[in-house]
Formats: sequence, structure tokens, C-alpha cells
Amino acid sequence: MQTDVKQGHLNQSGFFVLGRNRVKGISFFGTGTDGTVVLFDTASAPVTSSVTYARSGTTVTVTKTAHGLSTGNVVGIHFDSNTSQSATDGNYVITVASSSTFTLTDINSGTITSTAASYVSGNGRWLMTYEIDSTDTFSNAPIIPGEGVLATQGIYALMTNIDSTQIYYG
Repeated sequence: MQTDVKQGHLNQSGFFVLGRNRVKGISFFGTGTDGTVVLFDTASAPVTSSVTYARSGTTVTVTKTAHGLSTGNVVGIHFDSNTSQSATDGNYVITVASSSTFTLTDINSGTITSTAASYVSGNGRWLMTYEIDSTDTFSNAPIIPGEGVLATQGIYALMTNIDSTQIYYG
């Protein structure tokens, strides 16, 4: 049994810890509106400002002015929903279309008009996403199986309409 488990707590988006750790558990509580908590493995905050996307079939086009990425880069990305649909969060190899757009191939297909996204690149990656409904009045504590989820850079929580998030890590 592992005995070096620690706990981190946030009331807003930010880092729980930097460096190599495993997420052993998570709990979160919302504000009475639809909420989302996304964990990224990163040493720098995700790109969130003025990032939009649209999906046609399996092709997702992400728009971010002066993104600075190159074809073949991997991004860990979270897609906000639009009319109860979203592209599939994950880690994707991208193709740069211009200095302001890149594309990726979603594992699912459909049509989604422009809405927001957040991403990390370089050594960063997406770890997990949890969403709660506005009628959810409980503290949520999903089970993370096995030895947990490995983060090699650091653990960052991107929180939208979430009052607090706690993780257990080690």
C-alpha cells in the first residue's frame, strides 16, 4: 500500500502540484450551474483566451491567433459543449493550416458550430474531464482505478462554475 499520498485543494483554476505525480482521487463541488473541471498534465497554464473550434465530420478546426504550433505537435485539449455537443477531449497530433488555425481528427464525428476550447502543448497533455449539471447538489468523488493517472509535468485544474476541487496525489 502506498503511504505517501498528499491532498491539494483549489477554489479557482490553478496548479495543485508541479512535477511527476499520480492523481489518486478527485472530488469537486459546483455552484448550482453547469460546471466543468478539467485536469491537465502541464508545467504552464493552458491556453484559454480566444480559442474556438468547430467540427465537421471527424475534422476539428481550432482557431487561435498566433498559436505558434507546428504540424506533428501533440496538444492536450478540452472542448466546451455547444447545444449539448462537443468534440472529444483528448491528446491529438495536429496539422497546422495557418498561423491562426490547426486541425485534428476527432475519434467521433458530427457537426458543431464555433465554441470555446482550452489546450496545452509541448510536454503537456489532457488527463481527465468531469462535468456536473446545475441540479447536482452533491460533492462528487469519482473513482480513479488502479495506481491513478500519471502526470509527468504537474497537475493543473481548469475549473468553470466549480466552487472547489480537491485531489489526492502521490
